[in-house]
Amino acid sequence: MQTKKQSFIESLVNVSIGFCITMVSLHIIFPVLGIENNSGKNIILTIYLTLLSILRNYVLRRYFNRKQTRH
Repeated sequence: MQTKKQSFIESLVNVSIGFCITMVSLHIIFPVLGIENNSGKNIILTIYLTLLSILRNYVLRRYFNRKQTRH
């Protein structure tokens, strides 16, 4: 079973990797789709989605840890 701190660290590492992948991929996919490639907007969008991902990962990890300890 993971502690809350371990769950949070795992979420941060996972999402940090995703953040880097997203920043690179936005510069590739936006021009293909005809969307203006604005670095400032890309960073804001990526930060927003990153925060949602951290929260989602943490909540899911805690849910499954709690479920596992009950059985």
